[in-house]
Amino acid sequence: MELEEYKEKYSEDDAPGWLSIDSVVEKLYPKQEPKHWAATPHYMVGGTDPIDGISFYEIESDGELYYHFVTYGFSNLYYDEESVGADFSKFGFELTFRLKAFDLDKEGPNWVFHLLQNIARYVFDSGKWFEPYHFMPANGPIRTETDTAITGLAFCLDPELGEINTPHGNVQFLQMYGITDQEYKDLQEKGEDAEELIKNHSKDNPLLITDLNRKS
Repeated sequence: MELEEYKEKYSEDDAPGWLSIDSVVEKLYPKQEPKHWAATPHYMVGGTDPIDGISFYEIESDGELYYHFVTYGFSNLYYDEESVGADFSKFGFELTFRLKAFDLDKEGPNWVFHLLQNIARYVFDSGKWFEPYHFMPANGPIRTETDTAITGLAFCLDPELGEINTPHGNVQFLQMYGITDQEYKDLQEKGEDAEELIKNHSKDNPLLITDLNRKS
């Protein structure tokens, strides 16, 4: 998109990046209004949570419930003429996460918001970003104080959302996938990225839904 087209289409009150994310997610879930968590106050005005918003959708598949989370804030969300036509929108990604419903989350999976914000703090503070097949430890269970073998995360392109081109540049939807402590150690010892592990898991779990009860 050229600058003049951008200025004609949007005003300073618009959020072109946010609208771009909405457009692709709404196509995936056209009949569902997501639950949404918003940072208050926003990071740019002194808030402590770098991600401005996190939406999640409830999906039933084969009789089982899972949640699909989408972040708003790793990419450039708001009107910004200087970013028009850039190769990548800010960090160039947004995070997603598919989580199988867990019996201890009776009040909802609110812990995921904290997990995503903690990852965002690392990215914003360090200036480092994630790409497909990166992996990281969570320094304990990803759901704290929980008896789960899932203690790390691997990243891949979201199998349904993929990547998009926004007025501020390209954005990949990077999905987090929960991995066990042993899987993380194996990746470290082999000195490899997580591509093979992700491909193996996707054979039986094509949407890469994280299950906190998975042992191996």
